[in-house]
Amino acid sequence: MTVKDCDHHHHHCDRHRLYRRIACAIFTVVLLVGVVIFLIWAILRPSKPRLILQDVTVFALNVSAVPPITISATMQITVSSRNPNSRIGVYYQKMDVYAAYRGQQVTLPTVLPPTYQGHNDVVVWSPFLYGDAVPVSPEFAGALSEDNNVGAMLFSIKVNGQVRWKVGSWISGRYRLNANCPAYIRFGDPKQGIAFGPAMKFQFVQACYVDI
Repeated sequence: MTVKDCDHHHHHCDRHRLYRRIACAIFTVVLLVGVVIFLIWAILRPSKPRLILQDVTVFALNVSAVPPITISATMQITVSSRNPNSRIGVYYQKMDVYAAYRGQQVTLPTVLPPTYQGHNDVVVWSPFLYGDAVPVSPEFAGALSEDNNVGAMLFSIKVNGQVRWKVGSWISGRYRLNANCPAYIRFGDPKQGIAFGPAMKFQFVQACYVDI
């Protein structure tokens, strides 16, 4: 628009200047809020939750004797999670847990309830895990049969889900949480577990590997 046009349409030009000022003001406010949030985030630096596998109670654990090799398992696990942050809360969402053998899932995923964990709080989950005649990959079948004969198996308890951080009234976006809790079960040695009825309880207090 030329100077001559502005002389004839000064009201129109004034509106454009006003809109530009409003847009600049809004952009400045959004930028300042973003900088403040970033500074809070950088200063607080939230630490990952610390998960511990406390125990595994095995109610049934069977490996087929003839190919195709399958595994059936019924167990209850106890996992605790501590929030190590003193000023940051944690929301756990869409969480589930399952057991794996040599990286292969051998139980169905069990859904964990959504949970909020305050500063330095501890949350305990004790879900049941079930797997019925789950086929094992041929590359692991020999190792599984051998472990079964020896009476010792190394399972991985996998905890997966999403976490959100809470600082004051501000809540972050979702971050993926993956935890791996090793569970070495020696069911061939009664001294390694606590028997009650047909079940055997194995205590670990084993730290889990957590990735976010």
